[in-house]
Amino acid sequence: MDYMEPITAYVHFPWCLKKCPYCDFVSFAKAREAIDHRGYADAVLAELRKRAEALGERELRSVFFGGGTPSLWEPEEMGRVLSAITAAAGRLSPDIEVTVECNPTSLDEQRARAFRAIGVNRLSVGVQGLDVERLRFLGRLHDPDGGLGALSAALRSGMPRVSGDLIYGVAVGTADEAREQRPEHAAAEARAVASTGVTHISAYSLTVEPGTSFGELARRGRLPLAADEGVADTFFAIDEALEAAGLAHYEISNYAKPGHEARHNLGYWQGIDYVGLGCAAYGTVSRPDPRWGLRAEGSGEALALRYRNVVSPDRYMAVMAEGGEAIPVESDERLDPETRLSERIMLGLRLREGFDLEAAAAALGVAAWPAARRRAAERLERAGRLEVTGGRLRVPRAAWVFTDGIAADLF
Repeated sequence: MDYMEPITAYVHFPWCLKKCPYCDFVSFAKAREAIDHRGYADAVLAELRKRAEALGERELRSVFFGGGTPSLWEPEEMGRVLSAITAAAGRLSPDIEVTVECNPTSLDEQRARAFRAIGVNRLSVGVQGLDVERLRFLGRLHDPDGGLGALSAALRSGMPRVSGDLIYGVAVGTADEAREQRPEHAAAEARAVASTGVTHISAYSLTVEPGTSFGELARRGRLPLAADEGVADTFFAIDEALEAAGLAHYEISNYAKPGHEARHNLGYWQGIDYVGLGCAAYGTVSRPDPRWGLRAEGSGEALALRYRNVVSPDRYMAVMAEGGEAIPVESDERLDPETRLSERIMLGLRLREGFDLEAAAAALGVAAWPAARRRAAERLERAGRLEVTGGRLRVPRAAWVFTDGIAADLF
């Protein structure tokens, strides 16, 4: 691997005003005034000092503040963290992207301007829907006007890039009498969000995850669920609506005007390393600093490590405040080249353009076409679910709803 390759940074902010019943990200409900804004920033800065070597010789492509609800974080404290991250980088990409995830209840024009003033150039707003009943079912604290209003406020602030998130495939009512969102209604919501002038939209189907409130209701047979066929129809209805609005469907769940693709997420899909900072943050770094003291065994040119910081914000801040050498890591694992290639297949196939399997395999020093993968690719080609051009693989748009299974067949 070329150690001068790009790298990205992710900062996790763990607090929300309310935990949504579908969310499986690490977040804790807390009032804004009860959050230790400065203490958490100090902790992240302390961790950054210990991980700075991972950034020091590489071009920083993006910084992403996720959560939780990072728009709750006081901009002054977020600004300290952002300044330190960019200072630690060996060099900055000329078009570095800095994103903050936002909920409508914690974003107005003044706050958007404050984020812009500290160097943020992209806001991602969790609109999630424009139907009162579905928003209530999803546990959202805002109404439809609140979601659209937050997008408008972000745009009025002069923020260069604004994205809106939507969730589709949501049924309400009871498990026995589920009322599904109709494809034409989902498409109308997508058009309404696009009409605000945003340059990017993410549209995700509702996924019921274990360990969430929805997951428990589903386990007990009490959660209204949309039928797979209706969800697939909705996927294509949104696709048609947003393509007509000038937003290209560049990744299974993402649409953008030309040049406004999410550069941070593209890094994940393209297999670029990322440094994770903050409690519960994940990171994946090739050739990490040996002073990190991670437990994973192994060394050598192909070494890559994935780590996860401790989940508890209190423990994370306490360890960082102690000032020792330790980083509060909850888990870590060594990623061998075959594992990394499987991840490149899984993520790369999500992109409209697909990815170059042979180039990825060569960079990792493994075979691109073992016999089983070649047979699987040929079978998928015959079924119309995969296109192979030289060493490049892509899933035709008509088969995008099957991408996860297609990728698994190629592992």
